[in-house]
Amino acid sequence: MSEDSGSIRVYLVDDHALFRSGVRAELDRGDGRTPVVEVIGEAGSVDEAVAGVGHLAPDVVLLDVHLPGGGGAEILRRARAAGTESVFLALSVSDAAEDVISVIRAGARGYVTKTISGRDLSDAVRRVRVGDAVFSPRLAGFVLDAFSDRPGAAPPVDPEVDQLTKRERDVLRLLARGYAYKEIAGELFISVKTVETHVSSVLRKTQTSNRHELSRWATDRRLV
Repeated sequence: MSEDSGSIRVYLVDDHALFRSGVRAELDRGDGRTPVVEVIGEAGSVDEAVAGVGHLAPDVVLLDVHLPGGGGAEILRRARAAGTESVFLALSVSDAAEDVISVIRAGARGYVTKTISGRDLSDAVRRVRVGDAVFSPRLAGFVLDAFSDRPGAAPPVDPEVDQLTKRERDVLRLLARGYAYKEIAGELFISVKTVETHVSSVLRKTQTSNRHELSRWATDRRLV
């Protein structure tokens, strides 16, 4: 925490500039409580985020889970490897168990969804800064199950699924549901060539050789 201002210095990572502006406005508006939450920088990609966190050494990083170039978990891994002492709080539209568990395993201190109010987000930032674990309602259950030793608890993340990027899983789900490449491209707002690249990567990582085998692989792992 900054000693001169008594504020909590926050670095904001999200690939949507409009959303970053909205979060910055909410946090900068303040809620009358102390310490003050102050946004000191922002980034829209993995490389930019890693560089910014390393340079500014923020107290808390508000981190989107889905980003170009590897996602929030990749930022966490690289920032930790570089020795950052910043605390990471995931802020995502996704409430999928695999996303929550993946980023917590990578080192995030909490996970809240983008439906959170500005006041509650400020509170979440303050809480993770002092060491609390913060989760939106129902998400904590995913983590408790994933890291519990009790019989019947859900496994953290299937390592075979975990090797796929978020975008590759998106393509895989649609492919397994019978979507054509052009339809997948339209759903995900990417080019057909990009879809083909993702499919080739998924086939290689899953060691499957065709669409039929890939669909069965996804069904067996309850991805569809």
